[in-house]
Amino acid sequence: MEVEVKADIAKSASRRLAMLDENVKNEALKNMADELIKSKDRILKANEKDILAAENKGVKESLIDRLRLNEKRIEGMANGLLEISALPDPVGAIEEMWKRPNGLQIGKMRCPIGVIGIIYESRPNVTADAAGLCLKSGNAVILKGGSDALNSNIAIVEAIAKAAEVSGVPKGAIQIIENTDREEVNRMMKLNGKIDLLIPRGGANLIQNVIKNSTVPVIETGVGNCHVFVDSYADLEMALKIIVNAKTQRPGVCNAIEKVLIHRDIREKFLPIMVEKLTSLGVEIRGCELTRSICPDVKEANEDDWRTEYLDLILAVKIVEDVDSAIEHINKYSSGHSESIVTENYTNAMKFIKSIDSAAVYVNASTRFTDGGEFGFGAEIGISTQKMHARGPMGLKELTTYKYVILGNGQIRE
Repeated sequence: MEVEVKADIAKSASRRLAMLDENVKNEALKNMADELIKSKDRILKANEKDILAAENKGVKESLIDRLRLNEKRIEGMANGLLEISALPDPVGAIEEMWKRPNGLQIGKMRCPIGVIGIIYESRPNVTADAAGLCLKSGNAVILKGGSDALNSNIAIVEAIAKAAEVSGVPKGAIQIIENTDREEVNRMMKLNGKIDLLIPRGGANLIQNVIKNSTVPVIETGVGNCHVFVDSYADLEMALKIIVNAKTQRPGVCNAIEKVLIHRDIREKFLPIMVEKLTSLGVEIRGCELTRSICPDVKEANEDDWRTEYLDLILAVKIVEDVDSAIEHINKYSSGHSESIVTENYTNAMKFIKSIDSAAVYVNASTRFTDGGEFGFGAEIGISTQKMHARGPMGLKELTTYKYVILGNGQIRE
């Protein structure tokens, strides 16, 4: 089977990769970036096949946008690899060191996890980002992208894997599963001892399938039911700008907002302006009863709307009593990804930050910044919505574990 064969190769490569000098890894990342640019015509040609197939299937435009590559996006992938090369290498770093009364020195050293499997949908840029982060953190990676991006992903991996190997990276450190059979995913989920960690990236169905069925450890990543709360103390011009950006810039990504909550004291003043602006941009608004009493053309929102990640130009709006009501609503319905408050009131801002149980909490900014590159990580392997080990955008450190290193001079335990 393809997965088993490639997992064996990856396991062998991971042992050598863990020992690789930082300079070799950095040079490999730079060469991978160069090769992406050199191979852009071939990558774009492969991407055209994937786009055409998606269009023929009737895939909605917001999801096709996640799949689409162009020269700017390929350059962005290359720049991400260069940024990763410039970041400090976490492998081998001693985070803590202390001395016991018996003279033993005990330290925590960062080390690679081993073999990481990435199961993801659409977004071919994930292929380069994941490969680069895994390489720099000393991990071998097995990539299993969706069938909708297969041609694009194969072209990207061919370019970067060749460049890495030429630079001194062990063969098999970067591999892609080309078999589109869903059974390959099921096999990946059972390869304990060969794959050390699985990271699913995609829709709720994919993520839940991996979480529920994998015997390999899993990091849960980000379904994004994200919110903006417009407080009564908000700068309304700022609020509108943030909402428009967070909803319409790229509606098919997980850090786009799906819900807006508005303080009841400003509903008459702000809601009609917001609805008019978003509607002019093609956004379908669904609202609570109070929202619809002010803007009758808005569609009625039901209970499912508050829980739904649309990944489309659809937005649900609710009028709330105050900041406490907004916090209660968000903590009930949010997926734990990203939430924002627009306010000039320090007390409300701090209450929101402390009370919201999500991976990223913003004050007066768009949720679209929840991204490894925007956080200064170079790229991200995913956005974790869980609370253990990694939370939020996962960069290099989140792709390592640690081991205790104990230095002695002959101590024995009495």
